[in-house]
Formats: sequence, C-alpha cells, structure tokens
Amino acid sequence: MSANTNRHENAAARYFEAWNATEPAALAKAVATAWTADGGYTDPLAEVRGHAEVAALIAAAHERFRGFVFRPLGAVDGHHDTARFGWELVNEADGSAPVAGFDVVTLDEEGRITQVLGFLDRVPTGA
Repeated sequence: MSANTNRHENAAARYFEAWNATEPAALAKAVATAWTADGGYTDPLAEVRGHAEVAALIAAAHERFRGFVFRPLGAVDGHHDTARFGWELVNEADGSAPVAGFDVVTLDEEGRITQVLGFLDRVPTGA
C-alpha cells in the first residue's frame, strides 16, 4: 500500500470521526483536524464553508438522525489530492441505513480537506 493511499484513507477516517462526533468540543476538534480553516462541504441540501459552518451542519444532522452513525461503504479510492468513498447513515438500534451517499474530497498538502462534494444516493421520503 502506497503512502498516497494511506493519505486518502487517513483523510476519510478523520472525516468519519468528525461526522460521528456528537459532543460540541469533540466535534469542533474533529472538524478542525479534518478540514482546513476555509474548507468547504457541498451536497444537494447544503453548502457551507469554514470550521464553524461545517460543525453546525454535522450537529444538525445528528439532531435530525439521533442514534445514527456514519459508516464507510466500501473502500476509499484516491489519487493525487482527491479521494472518493461511499458512506451510509446507520441506525444503531436496528441496523437500518435510510441515508447513503458518495463523497469526493480534495486534500491540501497536509492531507486536510479543502472541499467535499457530496452526492446523496438514498434519502428518506420527506428529507
């Protein structure tokens, strides 16, 4: 496994750590570790930039989907400063995964996220 592949997998691991942080201080720290200060996140439902906005978006997702965790779906694929991976939002109580998607992330030279382009493949009705 190349160092470059590890770079992509490490960035994805930090990304999932941020998305699964629920306590405000832990969330702020995880976002600051995963994203650059002006890093962004864009999907069909949101477009935010900067640590505070990314953390607020993640906190809102946890408000809406209490008791759920974000899990990787498949392997992380990457080249140069870009990585892509699938994910699903899993209900810890019953194992259902009503939301799933695919993200493409751009990394800086330190492996922190500068931009996420998210695609939603499965969204519950009324979302």
